[in-house]
Parts: sequence; C-alpha cells; structure tokens
Amino acid sequence: MSKTFVLAPDSFKESMTAEQACQAMQRGTQKVFADAYFIQVPMADGGEGTVDALVSCLNGQIVDCEVTGPLSTQKVKTYFGLIEDGHTAVIEMAKANGIHLLELSQRNPLLTTTFGTGEMIKAALDLGVSKIIIGLGGSITNDAGAGMAQALGAKFLDAHNTEVAIGGGQLDQIQIVDISCLDPRLKQVEILIASDVNNPLTGINGASHVFGPQKGATSEMVQQLDQNFTHFAELVAQQLNIDVKDIAGAGAAGGLGFGLMVFAGASIRSGVELVIEQTQLAEKIVQADYVFTGEGGIDFQTKFGKTPFGVAQVAKRLNKPVIAFAGVVGDGIDELYALGFTQIIGINPSGCTLEDAMQNAERYLEDAVVTVLNKLEK
Repeated sequence: MSKTFVLAPDSFKESMTAEQACQAMQRGTQKVFADAYFIQVPMADGGEGTVDALVSCLNGQIVDCEVTGPLSTQKVKTYFGLIEDGHTAVIEMAKANGIHLLELSQRNPLLTTTFGTGEMIKAALDLGVSKIIIGLGGSITNDAGAGMAQALGAKFLDAHNTEVAIGGGQLDQIQIVDISCLDPRLKQVEILIASDVNNPLTGINGASHVFGPQKGATSEMVQQLDQNFTHFAELVAQQLNIDVKDIAGAGAAGGLGFGLMVFAGASIRSGVELVIEQTQLAEKIVQADYVFTGEGGIDFQTKFGKTPFGVAQVAKRLNKPVIAFAGVVGDGIDELYALGFTQIIGINPSGCTLEDAMQNAERYLEDAVVTVLNKLEK
C-alpha cells in the first residue's frame, strides 16, 4: 500500500522558497517510494514567504503594485496576494518596508517608515476585500506604524498644528493624533496580524531595544526611539482611549503591530498558527503516514513559534511522525524531541561552505530525504 507524505516546510532563507523545498522533498521521497502520494503545503510564519505560501496552497493570485519604500524618497515595485476568491488579501510588510530593501549604510530607524505598508493596505481595500492578513517579519522600520496610519489618512500634528514628518525619530514632536480622515473602510474589514514575535512596544523587551540595533540603531538611537514610542503610546491612550502597548506582539515590525491594532482595529495571531489554519494543515496531516517540515535553521529558538514547531505540534496531536530538515542544526534541539519532533536532520554535507550550502540547497535537501527514508525502510 502506497504511503502518504505531507510536505510542509518553510523557506530556507536565501536558498530555497517553501515551494522549492516541497519539490526537493518530493523528488527525494520518490527515489525511495516510487508510488508515494504527496500533499504539498508550503508554509510560513508571517515572515518571508507568507504571501507566496498562501497563494500557492490556496490557488490565489498575485497583485502587483508600486509603493513607498523604507525611505520616503524611495519607490519599490512589489506585490501582495489574493485568496478565497478575492475576498482575502495577504500582505507582507517586508515587501514594502523590509530590511533587504536598504544597504547597510542606508539603515536608519529614525527615518525609515511603514508608509508603503499603508499603501498596500489601501490597494487591498480598493479591491473590495473583506479580510486582510498582514505578515510582520523582516522589517527595517521603527515608527510604531505611524507611517502606515498616515498613508491611510491619519494626521499627526505638532504644537503648531503642523503635520509631523514620517519616521520614528519624529514621534516625540506629535501633540495631536487626528483620525478624522482615516479610511472608513478599515472598520468594514477584518485585519489579522501574523507575527512570530511577542515583544511589547516599549521597554527593555520592546521593539527599539530588541530589534533596533539590527536595523542600524546606535545605543543613543535606541533610547531616543523607545522614549518616542512611550510618548506616542501615551498620546494614543489619552486621545483615542486605546492602550495596547503592552500586548504581546505590539512591538512586532518596529511597533507596526501597535499601529495596526490602534489605527486599523487589527487583532494579532501567531503567524504559523494562522497559516496552519488557512492551509487546513491539520486536515491534510490526518491522511499522512509521514510529515516533513523544515527551514534554514533549527535550534532552541524553534519552539518560540517558528514554522517547524507549529507543524510538529499539529503532527504530535494527530500522532503522526514528523521529520524536520534544516540547513543548520543549532544548540538546544534535544528538548524539541519531547515537543513533537521525531527526527531533526541537517542537510549539509560535512565540510560544506556557506556558499556551497546556499547554491546547492535543493540537492542537499533531496539527498538528505533519500538517506533518512532508506534508513527507515531498513
């Protein structure tokens, strides 16, 4: 009797998309089980690949657009997805305002903005969607979602009633939060944030302190940005009677989680759980003899909402063996076996250089699958 394999990997950063990883897993499996049946479910956790994964799995479509990049002087050609017969838009904020869009020398979280993300939301609203899913991974911004709100009609005024420039470095200048011209369609759509980050907006565990340095913030900038966030959140609480700065995930994408909750009425979800739900992964795993998952790196952090962990949790609940493949297997994986993982396999041959691993990731994944399945057969 032929075996059924559910293939549910995330992308392997900069070397394979989730879809390519699925195909490599299938090729490897077919070398051992020629008559196997496959269910491919490309996965994501709200970061890179979320749009592609959902559009691919749910037969959606891509919508091209041009929006403001991370710097207000920059334009980027990008896209978002439509699924569920055009009723749901899937947006990755990083496609407009991601870290990969700026050279190291250009990264300055006092200046970067989420304005382009707001323009993508507006483009989705123009298509008449009733739901928007927004993935928050991979940002280069630290403006608490103020730019996003400005693109959708919010105005932030200083003590002289003048509009404040966009960027996290200017939030301390704001004295009036004016949402009288905010796009009214936001109230008519359900907006879900897909995030794998639980940080609050402010404080030592907040967006500026934890993620600011990787976005180009000096220690002085981190202090300034965190103080600006505190000021902005206090104004929002006083003037709009909304206080969400301490909600887990408010600090995601440099505080865009906060801005979406305040100005767009969004609710926040674990990114991988949301993708699992949308792709009906559990219903597919019920049919499986084996479940394959994976991503670029697996280590002790995997249990904090990463894709392979989410897949393993579903498989464990349904009593199905799950084998995870990774480019790099790091420290602290022992505890993962008690959390649902049957095997965790590094795909790279010993002595493999980083360049070699990146260029040959699909072949190495395919080979690793063959090796694992041959051992299982014995």
